[in-house]
Amino acid sequence: MLRGLWSAACGMSAHKMTIDVIANNLANVNTAGFKRSRADFQ
Repeated sequence: MLRGLWSAACGMSAHKMTIDVIANNLANVNTAGFKRSRADFQ
């Protein structure tokens, strides 16, 4: 059971990072010279 909870927590953490990167990209879309970020997972 703990292994399942650990897997779920890791998945949620990765999803949160993706949402944070998307939010940052959207917030800076009109900033001159801004280059988008990407969330890469291995």
